[in-house]
Amino acid sequence: MTTHSPAEQAFSLTTPVRLWEDGFAEDPYRYYAALRAQGPIGWAELAPGVPAYVVTDRRAALDLLHDTETFSHDPRPWQATVPDDSPVLGMMRWRPNTLFADGAAHVRYRTSLLDAFDLVEPHDLRARVQRAVRLLVRRIGPRGEADLVGEFARPLMALVFNSLFGLPDEQSDRLNAALGKLIESGPEAAEGEAEFAGYVLELIAAKIRRRGDDLPSWLLDHPAGLTPEEVTWQVFLTLGAGHEPTANLVSNALSRILGNPVYSSTLTSGARPVMDAVLDVLHHETPLANYGIHYARRPVAFHGVWIRAAVPVVISYGALAHTAEQRYGASRRPGDASHLSWSAGPHACPVKQHTLLIATEAIEQLIQWLPDLEPVARRERLTWRPGPFHRSLTALPVRFSPRTPDQPGGPS
Repeated sequence: MTTHSPAEQAFSLTTPVRLWEDGFAEDPYRYYAALRAQGPIGWAELAPGVPAYVVTDRRAALDLLHDTETFSHDPRPWQATVPDDSPVLGMMRWRPNTLFADGAAHVRYRTSLLDAFDLVEPHDLRARVQRAVRLLVRRIGPRGEADLVGEFARPLMALVFNSLFGLPDEQSDRLNAALGKLIESGPEAAEGEAEFAGYVLELIAAKIRRRGDDLPSWLLDHPAGLTPEEVTWQVFLTLGAGHEPTANLVSNALSRILGNPVYSSTLTSGARPVMDAVLDVLHHETPLANYGIHYARRPVAFHGVWIRAAVPVVISYGALAHTAEQRYGASRRPGDASHLSWSAGPHACPVKQHTLLIATEAIEQLIQWLPDLEPVARRERLTWRPGPFHRSLTALPVRFSPRTPDQPGGPS
């Protein structure tokens, strides 16, 4: 006869908080409150019939993120229990890359990525962002109105990351569409995963035939000796992880800037750096709200909860960041990095400085080109894309005085 601990019995009787509902995108704070009410670790569903533990306590999160002996990043034992058509598989399926590896394999993959990104000089990355902003201002500027999600933040990331990975500008729309379907983890998730995988496979095949001055070529030639398959999955990870969260970081920061006139005026006048708005998002509205997924290697008691093996344990960076008072709270001290948006431990984000540079440069350039940006709708009336993993606006409509990059008065 199987016996269960009191904590395990209590969880079996708890109705899971359904992070896949439409209501979660509309008001995640209510769902986070329900999770926190269960204790430091709540019980949730990432998709219908896909349960998960969700960590909502900072101390518990840090303990988990640093405990490589108890917890693994390898999802394969869990994956064997999930239907092949589960909408969250695209974001959680095992692949031979640094995100899903432990131990020596993780070190090998991570080192190759760090070395490759170290070859991206800050001035070169800044120039790529400036070029992408000019191209997008040329598209939207003459109209005097735009959607800063669909016509700026998302295509900007596609342009910047395609340039880093050695792809032409005209491939940007294809990248945007595939990643959008994948991260929302809805009915089109499998289609998005297949489209994005095809995109990356074509890219690596091209780089195997002919190297370039780009990240995939550097990975193919790295001393770690990654196979073409391993390079494919490092690129699959970094291209996806770079595009979606960074686009959300930019659009969420812009919505905060434009939704607060006092904030906006201090930023546009130069009295307050754009970095403050970016840090506000990382503290209060983190773009990748629920991820950092681990799996207990064996059943274990953790912060008062009995964690079963082969069940996802998700870090809720969104729940950690939010209280009712923090929804649109004031920014933190300059340089304050007390948030966990970059995660922590051996799997902490390896390229956070690159991400910060892209986000701040993109916003600064846009504000310089279009200094009188004005939101069409109040911030509380904006809508959010569905999905358990991210915090992402569906649109950010704005108006401004028409202009083009050819007019004087833009960035120097």
